[in-house]
Amino acid sequence: MNEVYELLKKAGTYFLGTCEDGQPRVRPFGTIHLYRDRLYFQTGKSKAVSRQLHANPRFELCAMVGGDWLRVEGSAVLDNDRDARVSMLEAYPALQSMYSPDDGNTEVWYMRNVTATLYSFTEPPKTWKF
Repeated sequence: MNEVYELLKKAGTYFLGTCEDGQPRVRPFGTIHLYRDRLYFQTGKSKAVSRQLHANPRFELCAMVGGDWLRVEGSAVLDNDRDARVSMLEAYPALQSMYSPDDGNTEVWYMRNVTATLYSFTEPPKTWKF
């Protein structure tokens, strides 16, 4: 898990895919946080991605890391713990102008049943499961 976290931090931006009525939905994300031995991302409850994850928690994300690409698939689990929201917002101070731990909008989700694979044109794939 730590290697996947480091790769996503290095990438900076990744593209998170969800599904709505059978239609894939993909958007850029930049939050990735390691907290209590889980990988988290953050969004707003008012956003479509939140509604989509509540309806179907399966996700996939993809990030470019140098010339390699990382694909991560799993299930997202909403964490209603205030400390998790606080930790995320402390890790991403720029979000604090838009979100707060008690605004009723900030959501943090952790990844469960994850398979992450790093692909390269020159090396065999490397896979992690957690």
